[in-house]
Amino acid sequence: MTHSADNKQRIYLFDTTLRDGQQTPGVDFSVEDKINVANMLDAFGIDYIEGGYPGANPTDTDFFAKKRTQKAKFVAFGMTKRAGVSASNDPGLAALIASNSDAVCFVAKAWDYHVRVALGCTNEENIDNITQSVEATLNAGKEAYIDCEHFFDGYKANPEYAISCAKAAYEAGARWIVLCDTNGGTQPSEIYSIVKAVTAAGIDGDKLGIHAHNDTEQAVANSLAAVDAGVRQIQGTLNGLGERCGNANLVTLIATLALKDKWSERFETAITQDKLSELTHLSRSFDELLNRAPASQSPYVGASAFATKAGIHASALLKEPATYEHVEPDKIGNTRRVMVSDQGGKSNFLNVLARRGIHVSKDDSRLDTLISIVKEREASGYSYEGADASFELLARRTLGEVPTFFTVDSYRIGVERRHNATGQMITVSEGVVKVTVDGIQHMSVSEGHGPVNALDLAMRKDLGKYQAEIQDLELVDYKVRILNGGTEAITRVLIESTDVTGKRWWTVGVSDNIIDASFVALMDSINFKLMKNRGTAGVAAAE
Repeated sequence: MTHSADNKQRIYLFDTTLRDGQQTPGVDFSVEDKINVANMLDAFGIDYIEGGYPGANPTDTDFFAKKRTQKAKFVAFGMTKRAGVSASNDPGLAALIASNSDAVCFVAKAWDYHVRVALGCTNEENIDNITQSVEATLNAGKEAYIDCEHFFDGYKANPEYAISCAKAAYEAGARWIVLCDTNGGTQPSEIYSIVKAVTAAGIDGDKLGIHAHNDTEQAVANSLAAVDAGVRQIQGTLNGLGERCGNANLVTLIATLALKDKWSERFETAITQDKLSELTHLSRSFDELLNRAPASQSPYVGASAFATKAGIHASALLKEPATYEHVEPDKIGNTRRVMVSDQGGKSNFLNVLARRGIHVSKDDSRLDTLISIVKEREASGYSYEGADASFELLARRTLGEVPTFFTVDSYRIGVERRHNATGQMITVSEGVVKVTVDGIQHMSVSEGHGPVNALDLAMRKDLGKYQAEIQDLELVDYKVRILNGGTEAITRVLIESTDVTGKRWWTVGVSDNIIDASFVALMDSINFKLMKNRGTAGVAAAE
């Protein structure tokens, strides 16, 4: 077993968000989305990041065109070689090995029923496929992992065969043999006893992982039961994304392993205390990237996870938080919603500012002003969890650290629907923007593919002495969320930007007018770029 200096055993975290998460209804990652999520996970400290199935679709193939992680192992996912074809002649296996990954995770059947029905080969051929796929990967200089699909159902039906599949991977030299509850119906006590049977059969727990689906809402419990039984790797997804009812929620597992004595006294992960305090931010930022409203009642990180309404609970909570809180919200970067004073709020703000290189005294009146502005804006629909650049701009402006680079005097949008020269019906948008820089007004006009694009082009057409500085500014994503119903709905716009350095930042705008919300986010993006060019932007441009 792997032990640390204080005799704790190491639990390895394996994220499958970019593969399993993509099977979630309504989730469709672009290559840019995958790059962003991989960067978030890598910076947070996840050990393994599974990026998808290179060769299976254009998005995953492009994503694996180069290595996407700095510290985490970058893992390609795919099938073991096909029966009747040698490892050297299987194009699917060749694509996996040739990808820019550190390792390959193969999905292998561990239930003889599936071998017969899905693969149409013999039990012995399936085991040979596992062995040869692992050996070919190791010979190519990569680590090999095997996901034993339907392992627990397979064990119940034919324990000898299920274990023989796992042992084939183990004896071939696989670094990890992952036991999968693919249908999600196995109960925690069953998980525990079956994992115990696997280790008793001679497979070291240091080589075993757990992959639990959430169909009975016990994926987290099943993962922890497997750890208790001996496994040392946990697979899961951010916020529990995944097909059907989702996968084990890594966010919940990370917090539980770190904050519950039953596990924290025996085990450790790569997540430091500092990173643990960013867990809420990670969870909510990921939802914002997907244009989803974060679930308010999510354990640990939900907006309501430490919220108590007025009454006897609130009264007790105010006297002693431990009466109704199982952990301190600060430890995972969340906040208590019922407080005697705003000191808890101040502490959280100070931590968030410090991460961006902004240092201010807790007694500074400008901090109170900033907290008040943020609360007022969030009440009107703003969300800064996924818009670090807008938050940093607001903070620095409130603290008097951002110069006024330019002022927008006015803008105007015209939309014309007409027939073009070939008789096709087209819609043309024209944007006009008047900007003042150092007392000189500049007016620009541009046509674009839609009103936001037209405004963007016009805004960046002539920014006076700053024009050269924004030539490499590029808007890479634009997301809109309607916050309430009706044609008068409040709209939140999130814009993702980048430049020649490859750094990315996110800005937000809110208005009952979608064009105005977009323009606010666009102005923040340009202002942040100018601030970044002067070396005064903090973490938002570096993560």
